[in-house]
Amino acid sequence: MLTLVPEAIEKYASMHSTPPDSLLRELEEATHKNTRSPMMMSGQTVGLLLNTLVFATGARHVLEVGTFTGYSALMMASALPEDGRLITCDIDAETTTLARSFWARSPHGRKIELRLGPALDSMRTLRGPFDFIFIDADKENYSDYYRRAVDLLSDRGLIMIDNVLWGGAVLKPKSASDRAIVGLSDVVQADKRVQNVLLTVRDGLMLIRKV
Repeated sequence: MLTLVPEAIEKYASMHSTPPDSLLRELEEATHKNTRSPMMMSGQTVGLLLNTLVFATGARHVLEVGTFTGYSALMMASALPEDGRLITCDIDAETTTLARSFWARSPHGRKIELRLGPALDSMRTLRGPFDFIFIDADKENYSDYYRRAVDLLSDRGLIMIDNVLWGGAVLKPKSASDRAIVGLSDVVQADKRVQNVLLTVRDGLMLIRKV
């Protein structure tokens, strides 16, 4: 799990947050068993925050960039109204097959539509507005995902971007991913169309809205 918070504090926070239901617990176990990078899963803390924000904003149309095994998509879909819709974009046929198998077992799975292929290509085919957009995919394309997301965002919509602290590597960026995340934060910070706040939750979350 990617987090900058001490393990004991993370455990305490988890124990004092609403526990995931049995299907989400099973999905978490399947992710750890069947994928090489289970830490990529949003998990309880981020998943609950996504669920809460989708509910609190009254979102009806949600876009997710980066599906992985579908935990976050299920969390958000469960907060959508019955006629709500979530489009999620990913390039990995293997992990999204696992995601689909769990969506099919949830009453909220029918709200989810997968777009398989390069996420930026999928985003270019979409027409907004989206009320909530969650970005958690390959870091090198973060700035491009953000730029397209702003174009697709409703006037009162909200963007949330994961991993913006990147284990602390943003302080001394070395790799291409490190530099891409720093670049994304600089792009957002310079964008006069938006207001943003960077939260030190798990591996860093940025919330962005239009002004």
